[in-house]
Amino acid sequence: MIPDMASTQEPITAVEQWEQQKTIGGLARRMIEQDLINRSQAETILGEAEKNGHSFLAQTLQSDVANRERVYHCASEEFGMPFLDLGSFDLDTCPDGLVDNKFIETHKVLPLYQRGTKVFLATTDPSDSAGLDAFKFQTGLGVEAILVDSAILARSIEQSNTGVSTGLAELSDDGLDELEISAGDEEDLDDPTSTEVDTPVVRFVNKIFMDAIRQGASDIHIEPYEEKLRIRNRQDGVLQEIGSAPSVLGPRIVARIKILSNLNIAERRVPQDGRMRIKLSKNQEIDFRVSTLPTQFGEKVVIRILDGSGAALGLEVLGLESEQFQLYEEAIRRPYGMILVTGPTGSGKTVSLYSALNVLNTPDINISSVEDPVEISVPGINQVAINEKANLDFSMALRAFLRQDPDIIMVGEIRDLETADIAIKASQTGHLVLSTLHTNDAAATITRLLNMGVEPFNVASSVHLIMAQRLVRRLCTKCRQKTEHPPEALLSAGFDEADLEDLTIYGPVGCDECVAGYKGRTGIYQVLPITEAMIGLIIRGAEQDRIEQQASDEGVSTLRQSGLKKIKAGITSLEEILRVTNL
Repeated sequence: MIPDMASTQEPITAVEQWEQQKTIGGLARRMIEQDLINRSQAETILGEAEKNGHSFLAQTLQSDVANRERVYHCASEEFGMPFLDLGSFDLDTCPDGLVDNKFIETHKVLPLYQRGTKVFLATTDPSDSAGLDAFKFQTGLGVEAILVDSAILARSIEQSNTGVSTGLAELSDDGLDELEISAGDEEDLDDPTSTEVDTPVVRFVNKIFMDAIRQGASDIHIEPYEEKLRIRNRQDGVLQEIGSAPSVLGPRIVARIKILSNLNIAERRVPQDGRMRIKLSKNQEIDFRVSTLPTQFGEKVVIRILDGSGAALGLEVLGLESEQFQLYEEAIRRPYGMILVTGPTGSGKTVSLYSALNVLNTPDINISSVEDPVEISVPGINQVAINEKANLDFSMALRAFLRQDPDIIMVGEIRDLETADIAIKASQTGHLVLSTLHTNDAAATITRLLNMGVEPFNVASSVHLIMAQRLVRRLCTKCRQKTEHPPEALLSAGFDEADLEDLTIYGPVGCDECVAGYKGRTGIYQVLPITEAMIGLIIRGAEQDRIEQQASDEGVSTLRQSGLKKIKAGITSLEEILRVTNL
């Protein structure tokens, strides 16, 4: 960052300033006139540009002395070249075949539109005409240069050349018609002739899937209304509207999805559940879980994207505080007992469990899991999916596991007393059992088990650790900025008076690198070890409030307190923590 020297200079008259600026011309002088930089900064940038062999524009952007977008607008005025926000441009409309991908990557230019013998060509530096000249020579076409941000152009070239911006798939839109999609099981469709769906709908549905994968979405919502079909993706835990279609296309789009997921397309009056799989490459497939629901204007479809990348995660990337990390790691290393991970749907419970299993998955350990459905496929783990048609439920699978000589058992969810009893007995007879429940916090998990009908002694003697969790969005490190909050609001959120003395809080802004100022997610946790004192309370049937008080006395952080630590570290915002936690 080049320091601002303006404050150390003596005031000069307008005539003197004009005389000084006469020696600096072009873009540098225009930027001085528009108060983007001062003369000292301009001279420094000019010297560094000459030394590094860069243009003044490129060196200015690299030096980060002024707002990037204002610099480009200033360059647009200086060179008489229109500036385009490439991030809002539909790359699907770019002309194909004019030059190859290697040429585009080498010269950092991108054809945007062709009109007759003229091509509108995106470039990042008006003072560098080498790429424009090379394009003219290669194609024999005229060129109209369009100025764009270099960072956005680099991403757009990658997306244009690979067809994928996130690296999750290796498929361009040109392959949408040939995308390999199969149903979740091998049963035949009720009506084989129903697979004849018109090509535009096939491409539209395929594009919905691919766009969701590229954006890193966890769910796709297709919702029918009176005048349109709304399409939303859940990114980083928040729904974002990404498109719509005429309402008349709704039944055809839903029918296509039903065919792919092996559902009955003739049945529109009751909910249905199915699965499908998309083959992206020889080595990569992604599973989708499909749920339909009849609504006022047609069937709503929600599609869960089951991304197996979580299988490779380690405990260190979950976002646990150091003490919480130590407690969780010690618990999973125990030879027997029960570990429970709790939270609502979409809070990252499965990833937390598989991160532990990934650590424990060695050739000398027999691990079996039963899930509904199997969300992450992991070599080395015997995974069983619930099959209601065959009467294979959690309790039946658990009974079978106990005859399979297991060391570690994972139960996707404890939903009833029968499953809870079998899991507890397994944990009491030399097996490590990991499972999940849907509760708000760790203390509520104990109450939930007791309310199911599990005996207090069995809960106290089997459960060793309970971990409640939520996922919060990470602030984008490129654009986050410091924010001010009234002390009353900070104290109300849970901060102490002592925290306010040197507290720096960041908030979201939004840039081309993120979504609304956030990029990615991390976890906040409440890790509750079952101590001797806690065992006494459970056996006596203590109320939830008393268990929560004991946890507080033992130094167990609540979810809100865990979130406040993430705010202090600049990882997330106050608004995000308030959104996902309660006092």
